[in-house]
Amino acid sequence: MKVLYLTKYSRNGASSRLRSYQYFPFLEAKGISVSVSPFFDEDYLINLYSGKRIAKRKLLKFYLTRFIILFSIYKFDKIIIEKELFPYFFSWFEKALHLLKVKYIVDYDDAIFHNYDLSTNKLIAFCLKNKINKVMKYSGCVVVGNSYLAERAKVSGAKKIVLLPTVINTDLYTAKKKYASSKVIIGWIGSPSTFKYIKNRTVLFSKILDTDNVELHIVGSTQDLGLGDKVKYLKWTEDTEVASISNFDIGIMPLENTPWELGKCAYKLIQYMGCGVPVVASAVGMNIDVIDEGVNGFLVHEEAQWLVRINQLIEDSTLRETLGKKGRIKAELEFSIQKKHAVVLSVLANE
Repeated sequence: MKVLYLTKYSRNGASSRLRSYQYFPFLEAKGISVSVSPFFDEDYLINLYSGKRIAKRKLLKFYLTRFIILFSIYKFDKIIIEKELFPYFFSWFEKALHLLKVKYIVDYDDAIFHNYDLSTNKLIAFCLKNKINKVMKYSGCVVVGNSYLAERAKVSGAKKIVLLPTVINTDLYTAKKKYASSKVIIGWIGSPSTFKYIKNRTVLFSKILDTDNVELHIVGSTQDLGLGDKVKYLKWTEDTEVASISNFDIGIMPLENTPWELGKCAYKLIQYMGCGVPVVASAVGMNIDVIDEGVNGFLVHEEAQWLVRINQLIEDSTLRETLGKKGRIKAELEFSIQKKHAVVLSVLANE
């Protein structure tokens, strides 16, 4: 079988790496030939995360390259599209594939449809509000990361919907062995675009860091919280992210409660749990499905609970160990690529 993945990003783009690239070795081990064509290149990601503008000529090249690759689709047995063929453009090409009897598979790990239906740009909202609904409807199968996305696919009239959480390779995630520590590290991993969830809680972290033996580690953003040297800002790389998380004593995932957050797939929590780190997270969206309250972590229903739950874990290393080990077990059983790659193989075999 020959499969073409039309991803949004190159491997360093988190959604593409986790929803597509990390499965390739498992597919190739089954004799499947995998080709991949990202829409955006590596330079785009570098510029995106550094806040630099992208030249219009470069953007045009991305659209042209994707257009050209569509002429080769008949060389492949299966086509998997990450989210959409052309960002901020009509679903005409997905419709063309549908009319040509190409039963493409489309994958979603966030609520990208809100780029359009909730856009503050009236022209975008008017022209594209139903775009992703159509992309889902035209597909042979919609693969989604959580129930919120599955419901959207259902409303859109998708022919088949498969739930596939965003998972980790537990062979690469080392579980913590030591929980008692003279210094407690509260950790967060993310990107410049999601750092707002931390920045919006600067006052909270200021209170927590008043405790002598506590540090805050931020992985993936260098924006300064202005809280002094008890906050460490660590560069994210694929090679070092697991080691960074393994140093955490408490993993946090604050969110706001908006339609956008309902589409998130709780990947940070799954990463923390994969390293045996106890978690504290906003009771929003898929976080509620991943955390078993008081078993592998704590859910925060109102802002005042952040301080209570984090302090509870700071003061009790035995509780951190109990929750962390339970989290590791759940990650292995429900959120590992070792368990879930069979879902991808099944989708490819049956679509």
